Amino acid sequence: MFKSGFIGIVGRPNVGKSTLLNALVGERIAITTRKPQTTRNRITGIRNLKGERPGQMIFLDTPGIHRARTPLNRAMVETAMEAFGASDILLLVIEAQGLHSDDRYILEAMKDLAVPVILVINKTDAVEKKTLLPLIDEARRLREFVEIIPLSALTGDGMGILADALWKLLPEGPVYFPEDMMTDRTERFIAAEMVREKITTLTHKEIPYATAVVVDTFKEDGERNLIRIQATIHVEKDSQKGILIGRKGAMLKEIGTQARLEMERFFAAKVFLELFVRVQKNWTQDARMLREFGYAEKQR
Repeated sequence: MFKSGFIGIVGRPNVGKSTLLNALVGERIAITTRKPQTTRNRITGIRNLKGERPGQMIFLDTPGIHRARTPLNRAMVETAMEAFGASDILLLVIEAQGLHSDDRYILEAMKDLAVPVILVINKTDAVEKKTLLPLIDEARRLREFVEIIPLSALTGDGMGILADALWKLLPEGPVYFPEDMMTDRTERFIAAEMVREKITTLTHKEIPYATAVVVDTFKEDGERNLIRIQATIHVEKDSQKGILIGRKGAMLKEIGTQARLEMERFFAAKVFLELFVRVQKNWTQDARMLREFGYAEKQR
């Protein structure tokens, strides 16, 4: 019996959805940072199963759902909620520290869904086990879940229980993607996300949220096992450009070095990376620029 299906991973910002995706797929395909709203696009991760339980789990990692006010954030939330209708199973991820008002907001948005929902209580490594029982009881009063699974995506504790539960719920289905695929995202997209991850990690305040990265060229030299990448970092203000470049170019150099090393690990090739910074005034408020940077387009 071959099982397959789409599994949406939803939740408020910074609950560990992308860390969970990477743990489920077994490869780091989604960027992760300690800062909220790191994920902006829906990212598909594919886990192929063999042996006695053959199948294909297709995970849809989504931006954090919250009460959005800016055009960029509204586009991100719309992208996340599209997973409601595109999934055979939904994983609602919350933190083990307790329910947040945005968790209740998401539960309200899900109240009429017929899709089976598993409640994933993440970051159990950060709390005492005895605190989980009151949280589980509170969650059960808010909605009926097919499973409630405490785990730590960071340490791997409880991940096997989640995988078993997903297998039982998956319907019989076809092979949607080739066995050697881990994601349907392009290499250009992954490279751009790696640059954005380093920006988010190394800079502060508004800089990570005012930044978009576009890969302009991605050229592979198979004979030399070399990839040449040119990417532009778009910001909203001249002051942000100055911060990103840094004193004598030090910040931009550090972002480029860390991103290049990450790319070389992922692509298993030598990478030559060039970064440029361009001011695109108020792009987060501009519908045309949001579409151009890939944040407002409808996704299947």
